[in-house]
Amino acid sequence: MIKIEHLSKSFDGFKALDDFSLTVPKGAIYGLMGLNGAGKTTIIKHLCGFLVQDSGTVTIDNQEVLDNEALKQRVAYIPDELFFFRGYSLKEMGKYYARIYPRWNQQLFEEMAADFGLKMTGNIGKFSKGMKKQAAFCLAMASVPDYLILDEPVDGLDPIVRRKLWHYIMGDVADREMTVLISSHNAKEMEDVCNYIGIIAGGKMIFEGDLLEMMPASVEEIFIEKLEGYQPQNNQEGGAANEE
Repeated sequence: MIKIEHLSKSFDGFKALDDFSLTVPKGAIYGLMGLNGAGKTTIIKHLCGFLVQDSGTVTIDNQEVLDNEALKQRVAYIPDELFFFRGYSLKEMGKYYARIYPRWNQQLFEEMAADFGLKMTGNIGKFSKGMKKQAAFCLAMASVPDYLILDEPVDGLDPIVRRKLWHYIMGDVADREMTVLISSHNAKEMEDVCNYIGIIAGGKMIFEGDLLEMMPASVEEIFIEKLEGYQPQNNQEGGAANEE
C-alpha cells in the first residue's frame, strides 16, 4: 500500500503541496489527475524519494520511502521526461538495471523489446520519442516491480502501442498484484484502466474515490465537476513558484 499523510512542501515560499493525503491499496491502478501545476509531479518525486518533505509522511508498505534503498528496488518509475545514459544501447541499459533490481527478468526484457520492434544494440539516444518511451517500459516491467509509478505514461504513443503496454501492466496487476500509480491528464484512459482516482488542485487532494462507486458518472464528468467546485487559495508565502 502507498500512503501519504498530511504532506506539505514549499519551494522558495510557494506551497506546492498543502496537507496532502493519498491512499493507494495494494493491487490497485490509481489515477492521479489535476491541471498543470497542481502538484502531481511533486507528489511522484516524494514517492520516489527524490524530495524531502517539509512535514507529513510518505510510506510504502508502512516503510518510509526516503533513504530506503531496499524499498526502491521494488519500485519502478517512468517519468514524463525520460533519461538514459549517454551513448548507451538498450542492451547496456538492461545490464545496468539488472545490477539494481534483484528480480530482473532478462527473458521478459528481450520479449518486450522484440514485441515493440526495438533494437537492443545502437545508441538509444537516437530512438524516436515514442521508441524511447517503449524502451523505458521494457526496462521498468523487466525489473518486476511491486510498485509502478508512471508520469504521463502513454502520451504521444499510437493506439496499438498503448494497447500492448496496458496489456503488460494489467497482466502484472492480475498475476502479482502489482500496484500502479498513474499521473495523467487523459480522463478517458484513466476511466479505461484505473479502479481508483484522486483529483488534486492547488496542492490539495480535493477528491479521492473508487470508480465503481462513482458509476454511471464518467471520470471526465467527475473531474470537471470537482474542479469547477474548487475554490483556489493563494499558496504564495512570499516567493515565486518554481516547481509543480
